[in-house]
Amino acid sequence: MRILIEEYQYDVAKVKDVLHGIDALENVEGKVSIHYVGYYYNALLKDCVFILPKVLLKDVNGEELAFGKYKPEEIVWIDKPLEKGIPEKDFLYKFAVWIYRAIVVYKNDKRNQTSIVYHSKKAQIGKGNRRMSNTYLDILLQLLQFNHDNQNFFLFIVKNIHSGYNKINWTRTISQKKAFIQNGDPIYLNPVNKKRQINFDEELLVIFFSILNYIGDTYGFPKEIRFQFQLITGAQFNTYIKGYGVTRLRQIKYKYFSDKALELWNLCYAFFDETRQVSINTEKKEYLLAKNFNIVFEAIIDELIGDKILPDNMKKEQEDGKIIDHLFTAQSLIENESTHRQTYYIGDSKYYKMGHDIAKGSIYKQYTYARNVIQWNLDIFNGGKEPTSGVKLRDDVTEGYNIIPNFFLSAKIDETLSYENDGIEKTDRSKNHHRKEQFKNRLFDRDTLLLFHYDVNFLYVLSLYARNNALKKKDWKCKIRDKFRNEIQEWLQKDFDFYAMTPREGVNAEEFLKNNFQQLLGKVFTPYKTEEPQPYYSLALDKGEKFTNENELLLTLLKPAFYCKKCALGKNPADLLPKVAQNAGKEEISPSFFTVHHIERYLNQHFLIGCYHSEEQLEWIMGKNDKGTNLYNVRLKRRGTEEREGALSPSFLDGTDVKFVILYKFGEESKNDYRVFHVHHHATMDEERMRKALYPNPKGNYFCFVFDEEVQLSSKINLSDLIKAEKPNSNDGVPIFKTGEQLLDFVIQA
Repeated sequence: MRILIEEYQYDVAKVKDVLHGIDALENVEGKVSIHYVGYYYNALLKDCVFILPKVLLKDVNGEELAFGKYKPEEIVWIDKPLEKGIPEKDFLYKFAVWIYRAIVVYKNDKRNQTSIVYHSKKAQIGKGNRRMSNTYLDILLQLLQFNHDNQNFFLFIVKNIHSGYNKINWTRTISQKKAFIQNGDPIYLNPVNKKRQINFDEELLVIFFSILNYIGDTYGFPKEIRFQFQLITGAQFNTYIKGYGVTRLRQIKYKYFSDKALELWNLCYAFFDETRQVSINTEKKEYLLAKNFNIVFEAIIDELIGDKILPDNMKKEQEDGKIIDHLFTAQSLIENESTHRQTYYIGDSKYYKMGHDIAKGSIYKQYTYARNVIQWNLDIFNGGKEPTSGVKLRDDVTEGYNIIPNFFLSAKIDETLSYENDGIEKTDRSKNHHRKEQFKNRLFDRDTLLLFHYDVNFLYVLSLYARNNALKKKDWKCKIRDKFRNEIQEWLQKDFDFYAMTPREGVNAEEFLKNNFQQLLGKVFTPYKTEEPQPYYSLALDKGEKFTNENELLLTLLKPAFYCKKCALGKNPADLLPKVAQNAGKEEISPSFFTVHHIERYLNQHFLIGCYHSEEQLEWIMGKNDKGTNLYNVRLKRRGTEEREGALSPSFLDGTDVKFVILYKFGEESKNDYRVFHVHHHATMDEERMRKALYPNPKGNYFCFVFDEEVQLSSKINLSDLIKAEKPNSNDGVPIFKTGEQLLDFVIQA
């Protein structure tokens, strides 16, 4: 048995004979590499060559070593450097079986790209050339082939075993037993039957079919046991594997004389002995090879964690030509399990050598997958349809977006070479999670994309896929999806504080969210589906120190209007928040819930009194623009042009320290009805930028005051008298600037 490793650069001179019969890629430096995984028969060496996956390679101080210990050139012929009993040799002896089974399962699934698999089967027994082999895979395949080709032989033995069994021996019965006479007829109560004797043919068949049962359970080979024998299983069969099988077969060896029985004995003995050479019929061109094994690995992971039918008729081949490895729907990260609300999960399997870092290009490609999926979901709703999965990423109330778990899954080898432990855990590479965002502190934003990185034990997923046991695959799929969800939740809660909110009595939640759209955009989302009439919202705030003041300000804004408590992801908000009367949220929000500012504190700072002319303009001011920003714009004067109505100079506006904007509807100032907004900062926007911001019919440049919240002044202002005092003849809607000290002159006395 010879061993090569996929994509390793061998010296041509050292492996020239081993490569006989297979295509390999040679470079100008005399190095050669093989881009296949599988096995083939080398007629020159008269031995099998196994090409194993590159995941066995590990970088150790800049040198690629198999298992992190051996140079691949040193183990090409494993019988030389690796003595029996060394774990790696025992591992390689059986690892080839798993590779064979995985490729066969992949090839038999017609949904896969089967053109990458090249297969030539063995010749039938009695034909072709004979060779000696001690590979475990050869022995298993020969056992299966013997079972397939010798059903008549088994049937003949079974008939002989049961011929005459339990037939009454009347001669011995009459001579040895007493009869009772009844109505003139003798009756024998204990007739003598033919005794069952130890049958060594039957014992050999029991051992043989027990072996078939074992390799079917262990490796997933199809069972074709058509005779009802009491098989050796479980702990008893383990004693045969540990040495009793060899001992017992030696004890009964000389009971067999037919060629078939001896051939069967040899195969069974080889299975238990593992080192005994067995004569096997073969053709020179015998192989099972998979080119681009990364495609097989991708299919393995998709079968074990993905959905066979993609959600909402999506396609892995996206419109921009990119192809998603894994896409499925599973429980949303925010809600508790009882609501069953789903979201999309996007995965990408990485078939690398052990410890290989993810390339930056792969990271950005994964972000693009998420953007495409978001747009696909939006297109479904924009087209007036409902997704079959029930997933809706965008929330119409808050205009926030649900979190899409996006992850890499790369292969590693268990240090103990165990197939039992799935080894699913956060990767030990330098960075195991990434975040891409346009705006900071906005988790529920369309442009905030998360990416997590896991490792999985290659041996576990390989064996699970190779066994092809539907029940076990389903169990692991449920387990791994829950693990992804739980650990991603833990990761998020290290970076963000999550709150659950419900509106207080008499608060119109949707109106409040609309009025404070800019401050809440990307921070608030409506994930919860409940049967109760009161709405629940999720609030996510970045724990970074630089966001402390911003978060405190936002909580100060929210708490007068909402009951708000910290709520871990996956928890039911109804368990934390009080019940609110059913009419909650139907009334207009009371100004009493706004932050109160005392005019006396701003005597030397300015208040801008401005107007809007239509509800359409008010909607634009309140965030119906390309950025969803609450702002108020003032026209700027332009040098060398005729002065525009209401236009102000940039130097004047820069010199005014405007802290608040008092906004009223033009023509209705006599009602003294107005709204007050706190100014966060200001910015200048040219005509093209205003047009992009959806402002109707912009002309020239504008000076914009950006709001962070709607507030309440401590005293009521007589807006009508203020405007008349400033514009005694008529109100032309030109902005008015007053200091806090001047504004006190127009306070309505209680």
